[in-house]
Amino acid sequence: MDNQFKPTCKLVGEDGNIFSILGRVIRALNDPEKANEVSERVMAARLMMRHYKLLWSM
Repeated sequence: MDNQFKPTCKLVGEDGNIFSILGRVIRALNDPEKANEVSERVMAARLMMRHYKLLWSM
């Protein structure tokens, strides 16, 4: 079993804005390389959702 560090980050009862959540997660990671990876993945997923919404509206 892999014993990777898994930081805790309170999400329940907090602001649900994606940028607010992303900021809390990045601060909890406390590792610039991992924070950059998470940020890139979230932004890519957000962009994909925007494209899907555009396609479904046609």
